[in-house]
Amino acid sequence: MGNITDKQITLDSRYLRMAQIWAENSYCRRRQVGALIVKDKMIISDGYNGTPVGFENICEDDDDHTKAYVLHAEANAITKVAQSNNSSLDATLYVTTSPCIECSKLIIQAGIKRVVFGEYYRMTDGVQLLCRAGIECIHLVQNGDTFTPHIISRDE
Repeated sequence: MGNITDKQITLDSRYLRMAQIWAENSYCRRRQVGALIVKDKMIISDGYNGTPVGFENICEDDDDHTKAYVLHAEANAITKVAQSNNSSLDATLYVTTSPCIECSKLIIQAGIKRVVFGEYYRMTDGVQLLCRAGIECIHLVQNGDTFTPHIISRDE
């Protein structure tokens, strides 16, 4: 952890923008979230929030509450890589919204070493857990065409 090079910021911003585009695949009305898992500069998995395979693509109920069985983008990306011949060990997860506590547990168990996100989720306990586990967390703040990294510490 520490300083991030300009080259790394450029790569991080490109992958995060790709995750933002991938989020557009989500059928969720309230929030569309996209995630990419990258290892050795290769995308090894992707995901977006939505319902499990075989379910109707409706994420919210009639009261506009998210249905309990909707999967988060990170969970979809992690389970997708688990079905492949790839390993997420030491990979970077790019996600448009910071992980919740449940997804953070999956990220830790998947061996992901770095998480880059674009905006904070309403609860920050997931990011706090990741920091406690020693996973580098970076809030990549977009301001126009530029991105500024903010490395999250355990104290935040």
